[in-house]
Amino acid sequence: MAYLGDKDYAHGSTAQLGVLLVNLGTPDAPEPAAVRRYLAEFLWDPRIIELPRPLWWLILNGVILRIRPRRSARAYRQVWTDEGSPLLVLTQQLATKLETELKGVLPGPLQVALGMTYGNPSIASAMTQLRAAGVRRLLVLPLYPQYSATTTGSVFDRVAAQLQRTRWLPEFRFITAYHDEALYIEALATRLEQHWQAHGRGERLLFSFHGIPRRYLDNGDPYHCHCHKTARLVAERLGLADDDWALSFQSRVGREEWLRPYTDETLAQWGKARLKSVDVICPGFAADCLETLEEIAMENAERFGESGGGELRYVPALNDGADHVSLLATLIRRHVAGWPEASQGWDADEIAQAAADSRERALALGARQ
Repeated sequence: MAYLGDKDYAHGSTAQLGVLLVNLGTPDAPEPAAVRRYLAEFLWDPRIIELPRPLWWLILNGVILRIRPRRSARAYRQVWTDEGSPLLVLTQQLATKLETELKGVLPGPLQVALGMTYGNPSIASAMTQLRAAGVRRLLVLPLYPQYSATTTGSVFDRVAAQLQRTRWLPEFRFITAYHDEALYIEALATRLEQHWQAHGRGERLLFSFHGIPRRYLDNGDPYHCHCHKTARLVAERLGLADDDWALSFQSRVGREEWLRPYTDETLAQWGKARLKSVDVICPGFAADCLETLEEIAMENAERFGESGGGELRYVPALNDGADHVSLLATLIRRHVAGWPEASQGWDADEIAQAAADSRERALALGARQ
């Protein structure tokens, strides 16, 4: 194996703290070929589909990748912007603002890099960027407030695969969930209050989370419990009565049972009950994407109306809002506590001199650079 970092280290380099921000990913373009590449990578992940590989290979390549890319490409075109994929654009903006925020509060050198579990920019490319910048302490923050092996677990697998190829490992920390963080709950509640002030309050509020197969829960995945706790805490913060809100799960595929109740069925029932207006928020999505902008705001809004309901108002994700940046920065600061770059005793001049002295000693001992 050719290990990363074999020959590119320069003695006397100043170490940095790195934050790897990770989101799910997106196709490079809203076209069938690009969507097929993306889906092939995404759906082949054994964390996503827990079936025997030979069987799943036949299903994936013989059926799904022959049919789904064209249909999904049409959906992606519904939400694509001049700048590109909403998920990528919004997450890049979040990463940029987060780096600015952290550099304003942490004394030592720091760099934030964005990687996607699937597609581009990849986790591998982001970690290469951080390594080249001299990052010796690495914090990984998957943008999934509620833990699931299908999301956060997959991020860990990709990061670990890169670290296995690294000769000189960085100090390493990993945030697994923040579903009940006070600032996260407050940010969601504030987003809803702002939406109600601008548009009025709907007759009912729906918290819609991405679904996973029911057997994943039965096998020990805590995602279902994390989702329920998030929704409950936000409802309590807003003072909602039990019949003012509900929780559901969206985006199911295949014939297997997924977490219930299902979002589409819930909205159809509300439509039949002739509700005039409902608000839907998707707390599990850090940035708006296909599943929120097309599946909820378009497809399910239409389903609600066709079932007899009135208006479905989608409440945007936290995206790159100031409250989102603040909560992530606070979370990061807590998890990097104790590292030199986060210490108030950091002295840039002292560190630079120590690095120069280290280089001189290394050269005297015969180092090449």
